[in-house]
Amino acid sequence: MNIMDDIPIKSRIRTVPDWPKKGIMFRDITTLLKDPVGLRLCIDNFAKRYRQHDIDVIVGIDSRGFILGGALAYMLEKGFVPVRKKGKLPAETIQETYQLEYGTDTLEIHKDAILKGQKVLIIDDLVATGGTALATAKLVKKLGGEIVELAFIVDLPDIGGSKKLREAGFSCYAQTFFEGE
Repeated sequence: MNIMDDIPIKSRIRTVPDWPKKGIMFRDITTLLKDPVGLRLCIDNFAKRYRQHDIDVIVGIDSRGFILGGALAYMLEKGFVPVRKKGKLPAETIQETYQLEYGTDTLEIHKDAILKGQKVLIIDDLVATGGTALATAKLVKKLGGEIVELAFIVDLPDIGGSKKLREAGFSCYAQTFFEGE
């Protein structure tokens, strides 16, 4: 993973100790998003990275990936496709169920959202276990999309999600990381 540890971005991300449960250090990007300079730094960094890539469509993962993906799609003049939690999309969908710490969850994408051979960038705010990102990648591949890269603001490498994604054959990029902090 090519990680650019951009202190101006990292310093704008709030850490909330013991949320959602004791022992978890939650990395809250809402403080980055509400900061006009921080948001611009974030989106400009992604735009600079992907402007020269051969990308047809940007897939944003529910829900923070919608914010990032929509802004980036606009800047790069690409289409945007949402991947949603089960039951949120109105037309015919395909699904991918994945493991959570305690149970499972299911993501969906419209069946006609991606054409075979389209080059796809998948984007979300953070990679932890990699389950959501991997499920999204599987959906894109089921529709025949070719994944260019998976992009995140934050990587939590100690949890192992980015490693899992690389081992599955995907290229990953994160703007910053929180390691053992």
